[in-house]
Amino acid sequence: MSANSRRVVVGVSGSPGSLQALRCAVEQARALGATLLPVIAWEPPGGDSPARPYPRYVTDEWADAAEARLLTAFDEGLGGPPTGIPTEPHIVRGRAGPVLVAFADRPGDLLVIGRGRPRLTLRAEHGPVARHCVTRATCPVITVPPAALAAYVGPLRRANPRPRWWAARG
Repeated sequence: MSANSRRVVVGVSGSPGSLQALRCAVEQARALGATLLPVIAWEPPGGDSPARPYPRYVTDEWADAAEARLLTAFDEGLGGPPTGIPTEPHIVRGRAGPVLVAFADRPGDLLVIGRGRPRLTLRAEHGPVARHCVTRATCPVITVPPAALAAYVGPLRRANPRPRWWAARG
């Protein structure tokens, strides 16, 4: 296997955990001399169902929104697209876990995913993406926790959802 065939696949959603995963994946791609494949998976609101076909112009809008989220993630996580490493971004319609496992299917691939705090509503409906990838991927998987600051933002936002000046307005 040549060095050029190595790939680092990273799941990107814009969450704090995925931004950390993106940073880690860039470091791994540089160290391995690999190609970086940032992948953002998207689904229509309420999920994909053959019983509910969506018009093409609507799905195109959702795909464009996913692409914008990917570009925003590059800006927020890295300050722009990475330089010095080959990068092949992918915007794919589908559930994140299966899409990422399908992309990281070659020998020598490395899958990097963010690991966020579990949310009961999402777990009941979809299951955590990290668990899906770790149990089904055929390549090594690195799970990256969100930055320490992200652990403080959630509780603060729930404890005080509005700024103090808002309550003073009456």
